[in-house]
Amino acid sequence: MRKGVIRPIVICVFQKGDSILVAEGMDPGSGKYYYRPIGGGIEYGERSSDALIREVKEELAAEIVNLQLLGTIENIFTFNGDLGHEIVQVYDADFVDDTFYSHSTFIGKEDDGSKFTVMWKSLREFQAGESRLVPDGLLDLLQK
Repeated sequence: MRKGVIRPIVICVFQKGDSILVAEGMDPGSGKYYYRPIGGGIEYGERSSDALIREVKEELAAEIVNLQLLGTIENIFTFNGDLGHEIVQVYDADFVDDTFYSHSTFIGKEDDGSKFTVMWKSLREFQAGESRLVPDGLLDLLQK
């Protein structure tokens, strides 16, 4: 996150029954956990759909199809005590390889080689306030 810069990103809400695929994160400033769908930055000159295909390939080594734009969210947030601002393109898509739907958790990889946990979580957990889904406004978009 760069201070003073609005970052365009793309995320994908892969769905399995009443669950969505999310990565677990933790804000070091607050110590609170949150969950965010897979995705990342849109590069200059890159369409958001192409960025999503690239990000999923980089993070999960997976191919995706049937991309559908669900909406756009303006996300203004605090992370590690700093203000962040994103414009988030939200998609739905399907994995080409069905085995991604049969694992409850698996490992993803960031650009720098660090690993993170990816899991299927029920939308009910987010609706009940048991877990926090980000960006803010995503749960409302999914419930429309």
